[in-house]
Order: sequence, then structure tokens, then C-alpha cells
Amino acid sequence: MSSVSIIGLGSMGRAIGARAVEGGHAVEVVGRDAAKAEDLAAALGGATVGTFGAVPSGDIVVLAVPYASAVQVVAHYGDALAGKFIIDISNTFNADATGLVIPEGTSGAQEIAKAIPASAHVVKAFNTVFGHVLAQGRPLDVFLAGDDARAKADVSAFIESLGLRPLDVGGLEMARWLEGVGPLLMGLARNGAGTFDIALGVDLPG
Repeated sequence: MSSVSIIGLGSMGRAIGARAVEGGHAVEVVGRDAAKAEDLAAALGGATVGTFGAVPSGDIVVLAVPYASAVQVVAHYGDALAGKFIIDISNTFNADATGLVIPEGTSGAQEIAKAIPASAHVVKAFNTVFGHVLAQGRPLDVFLAGDDARAKADVSAFIESLGLRPLDVGGLEMARWLEGVGPLLMGLARNGAGTFDIALGVDLPG
């Protein structure tokens, strides 16, 4: 089992934390609001509370904050993230979910990777899953991208331990296309599906 630190107290952090506790992981929750972090840890049952900006206890760090603050958060942590595998779950679409806010040729995950110590590695994952769907506990596909083989292997094992199926799409340059799935899912939910109770998956015949 892994030790996991979740930075962020929103619905995605809660959903990942709940499945991680259920999967037998040591879970630490961290947020700027210590009282809310205490409440989330109590709700998860068995989770501990970390100090925002201090060295996370987890080998895997789930960065569960909006992209607008993600680079600032990892820059604030600085060398405290050395040697960590960081899962970036953020989406980078604009206010009406019709496009991305990041420039061509990069991704939110790549910008986060520029702001962390060289010994830390970013893996993009979970951004193609709605938080309320993840919280339902059913099996889902989780797409991931990253440049470090060991980081992807450990994150894949963590995803599997949550009852989910990891699907590797390649290097971190592919994170832009995973982030582009956000507007696609939002458009599908608002139009063709008519509901946000949906999940993207892959059918592997045989």
C-alpha cells in the first residue's frame, strides 16, 4: 500500500481520499484551512491532517486544487516536494468550458512540472473523471500521462488499488489532450448525454 498526501479539500480530493482509505492506504489531507482539513480527515475516517507547505508524508501527492492556483501551490512547497510523485488532477478549460486557458504547445501538467524540484515527477490523471461519479465507488477508467516510468508505475498501482483501471496514454506532452477531454465531457453532459452522471471509458475487446 502507498502513503498518499492529498493537497486540496474539494470534492475530488474527498472522493480520491475516500477510495484510498477504503483501499488501505495511509492518507494525509492538507489544506490552507486547517479546520476544514480536520473535518475532511474525520469524514474519511483514519486519515491524518498535514500542515500546508510542510513536507507531505505521502510518497504520492495528489494535487487536488484548481489549475488557477496549482503552480502557485507547488512553488510555495518548493523543495518540500523533492522526490515525490505528484498527481495533477486539474482541468484547464475556460469559464464556459469551450476551450483551454493554457497556450498552445503546453499543458497545465507541464507548467506544474516546471515549478517542482527536478527529483519530483508529475503524472496527469483523474481529470477525465467527474468527482461525483468517482465518489459512487463503481469501476472506472482513469487515463494518465507522464515522463517518468517509475512514477507512472506507482501511480498506476495506486489507481488499481482504488478499484479503477489505469490507461497510460504516453508522455507528459499528452497531458494537453487529456485536459482537452474536459470540454468534451462538459459538452457531452450538456448536450448528447443530458446528464453529468457519465464517465469516459475504453472498450478492450477480448
